[in-house]
Amino acid sequence: MIEFKNISKTFETDDGPVRAVQNVNLKINDGEVFGIVGFSGAGKSTLVRMLNGLETPTSGEVIINGKKINGLKGAELREQRKKIGTIFQHFNLLWSRTVLQNIEFPLELAGVDKKTREKKAKHLAEVVGLGERIHAYPAQLSGGQKQRVGIARALANDPDILISDEATSALDPQTTDEVLDLLERINEKLNLTIVIITHEMHVIRKLADTVAVMENGQVIEEGPVAEVFTHPKEDLTKRFVNAEVDANQTKDTQSVVKDLLERYPNGQLIQLRFHGGQVETPVVGSVIRQFPGLELSILEGSIHQLADSNSTIGTLFIQLLGTKEDIDGAIRLFHELRVETKVIDHE
Repeated sequence: MIEFKNISKTFETDDGPVRAVQNVNLKINDGEVFGIVGFSGAGKSTLVRMLNGLETPTSGEVIINGKKINGLKGAELREQRKKIGTIFQHFNLLWSRTVLQNIEFPLELAGVDKKTREKKAKHLAEVVGLGERIHAYPAQLSGGQKQRVGIARALANDPDILISDEATSALDPQTTDEVLDLLERINEKLNLTIVIITHEMHVIRKLADTVAVMENGQVIEEGPVAEVFTHPKEDLTKRFVNAEVDANQTKDTQSVVKDLLERYPNGQLIQLRFHGGQVETPVVGSVIRQFPGLELSILEGSIHQLADSNSTIGTLFIQLLGTKEDIDGAIRLFHELRVETKVIDHE
């Protein structure tokens, strides 16, 4: 288990102290995929750098399996770092070395003999799907392939913990999903604890079990991904969740709304958002039965799944035609059924 206990980090600068992390308390279970999400400057990278001893907390304790990390020094700290692999945003590969040699590099630093490290590097290349590219150089690889090399290299010392530091930020959406699928397989096969640092809620939705949202150095919300997605409490969390839901539609929300307003100038347009079990609830049918004089048309919608296969989130655009009394009653019923409801007005 990883524990951050009352962790704070203050940097002294010419302009005065900068409180990068403020009184953070988190627990990460063995084998868990734990996401830390926030915008640039939120403190998430500083927090995780204290996990592998690259930063020392100003106050508080970082504990891994009962061992206080911020108390380690020298050889003991170097030995602890071998148990933590890191995948970087910009790959950090050695451009003069082949795929195989890049994967071997941590083993070389650890003093592993050439035959053993070559055998292991070839195996890891197969694990990440690069078995046929071991003699290629980074310049000959795509972005996704470079990141696969980075993942294999991070696994070289058989770590217990894998840190993904904005590892998909430089990749296109399709390649991002491929890398996330690979990390999911690695987590399942090796039972690694994976800590994800990201500003992309899509990454959290696809891969994480638990998420902590950071702002101004503080954790403002934390919980299972399904719970945070379906019932976000803080405004920043709602922004992240809504941006992810909107991004998973075929067009962005503004374009959808503009298009629907042009195509359906009559009646009242409504955007409904369903969370978790609500997706399977006959909400629309309930409204039609209670207001038989109301015409309800489904115009567009989408449903997508969270990392927890039992949890879904969906968006539906509908048109209501009828009396003002019936339309207002239908909107009230949606609210009573705890469906997030947004009335779209014609300008």
